[in-house]
Amino acid sequence: MSDTYNVYCDETCHLENDQKPVMVLGAVWCSVAKRKGISTRLREIKERHGLPRDFEVKSTKVSPAKLPFYRDLLDYFFDDDDLHFRALVVPDKTRLDHRRFEQDHDTWYYKMYFDMLKVIFAPDSRYRVYLDIKDTTGSSKVRKLHDVLCNNLYDFSRQIITRVQLVHSSEVDILQLTDLLVGIVRYANESIQHSEAKQRLVQRTKQRSGYSLIRSTLLRESKFNVFVWRPQTDSQ
Repeated sequence: MSDTYNVYCDETCHLENDQKPVMVLGAVWCSVAKRKGISTRLREIKERHGLPRDFEVKSTKVSPAKLPFYRDLLDYFFDDDDLHFRALVVPDKTRLDHRRFEQDHDTWYYKMYFDMLKVIFAPDSRYRVYLDIKDTTGSSKVRKLHDVLCNNLYDFSRQIITRVQLVHSSEVDILQLTDLLVGIVRYANESIQHSEAKQRLVQRTKQRSGYSLIRSTLLRESKFNVFVWRPQTDSQ
């Protein structure tokens, strides 16, 4: 029987004209069989730090007062062999030239999502992909993303990627963990950094992963995989 995995995806600064140059797409994945145990462990960490079990973890909430809590979440991710993460980093969206490649920003966005996810998928396994609900265009985005992922994998009968679904991150602990890791990678790639607490989490992530977070890891890195995407230039 094929293994089934849940893939929890998040994104930051993906809009074309948001005046934020660094964009990051990311995903945490684990086997369906391990999902409940991982979610329980994440809630226990919240309780140990005096937070309600339904407290929503977000990278934007990182502060000096909550630094021990976020550091414990980070360490739990690295200590649990059943959890994996991959991020695609676009260091500077302002360098994009969509006209040259005869595409719009949305088309490019879906290409980036496939590039981020493609190394996760294996043809002999099954995957359920979950995305955070962010705006009213979510359902059309889900349909388009499912089509793009399946078509690129020649999975026309949707036997590999069985589901692409919107969920509320406030109700999904592992998706909240994705938000945190995506935020850390984005902050590591920012040119201006004002938050000491976030800097500490970046340093902890570098220490635990063994990577700089600003350069691509090996493609086969399965624990903390980073791909830094750069636009094609005339010299290439």
